[in-house]
Amino acid sequence: MSQAPDAIGTELAAVTMGIDRFERTAATGGSLLDGEGLVPIYLGDDLVTAKVYAGWLEIFADLDKLGARAATSPEDARGVFLREMVSSLKAAARLFSGAEMTYAEKVRNLVGAEAAPVPDAEIDAHADRLSAGLARAGFVRGSLRERVEAWEEERAIAPDKIEAEFRELMTAARARTAAMIFDPGDYDMALNPLRNIPFTARCGFAERRMDLNVDIAFTRAALKHLVCHEVFPGHATQLLYTLAEVEAGRSEADALLCTANAVTGCVQEGIGDQGVELIDWIEDDDDDIHLSLRSLKSAVQTTAAWRLMDGGEPAETVADYLRETGCGQEAWVRGRLNMASHPFRGPFIASYYAGNESVRRVRERVASPDRAAFNAYLFGQVHSPRSLEMFDTSVAA
Repeated sequence: MSQAPDAIGTELAAVTMGIDRFERTAATGGSLLDGEGLVPIYLGDDLVTAKVYAGWLEIFADLDKLGARAATSPEDARGVFLREMVSSLKAAARLFSGAEMTYAEKVRNLVGAEAAPVPDAEIDAHADRLSAGLARAGFVRGSLRERVEAWEEERAIAPDKIEAEFRELMTAARARTAAMIFDPGDYDMALNPLRNIPFTARCGFAERRMDLNVDIAFTRAALKHLVCHEVFPGHATQLLYTLAEVEAGRSEADALLCTANAVTGCVQEGIGDQGVELIDWIEDDDDDIHLSLRSLKSAVQTTAAWRLMDGGEPAETVADYLRETGCGQEAWVRGRLNMASHPFRGPFIASYYAGNESVRRVRERVASPDRAAFNAYLFGQVHSPRSLEMFDTSVAA
């Protein structure tokens, strides 16, 4: 990826973190993100200082200046990312400052995903792959949802075994990540079981813990996916990788914004959802089944959010769709409805499917000799889905 000659990455990081700090303060009338911030995890305080803002007019003025600089960037991946990131930040600032936006505008401009539900044909294809996988494993009776429930019940990890299974998976995931992508050193996470929470799992990077919603029953394949998504080689690994690249001068300072609730979110979630595949860890039929189930649920939750927030369907009708078509457990269904209805987080439901598909498409076309260059491009830099898919080994290294 070509580097911007005017160090726009440093300015972009400073402005973004200035917005983050200002949005978190009571002076803005209360945080729309309840203190999570525009950039939930930021490791660059010693590298780039956040700008200090006293009002939204200053913020929009700086975003306009960044937009003008980004507009002169080349039509390469770097230029595409800069223009889309500034547009995303403008959308975020509008929402933070009280402006109204349609759901479609949020998905397109804030998240950077396609402003449309997942086509029924794609959802049907995921369901067909899941059905075939279940059949190979001997689960052939009943509806697809009933077969998924039977598989999950038979393969469920006993509650008193989750901690031991988590530790075993973490050890293996760390070793594979170190060998294939990036050595995380002594970084580790503890398991933090929780109940009555609106999410399945969460990366507590600073606290070195992985929050896990134990109201949901997990198969080994599902827990493996979450370890890869949140820790190795997912969110925690991406944070460590980008920090190392910026400190070494190989990446622009805006790589430190990899966790931003902006267009970067699609690729962040795509890395997480592709984590098992990125470290080549599909071991058995259960892993294949879970991969198909996860893809189906990701597609279905994207369409469900559109039905709820754009189509005006009643919440219980959408919940039935998540249960029946998405084969989701009740805690997952309620969590998805909770997220979809949030005025800022809601459109980011689309980031999982859009990000997974984007990372998958590029990963599948990268030949083995180019994998190191691809990892540096994917993990060490920062992208929108469109800039990621412009990966070219001739210019990426």
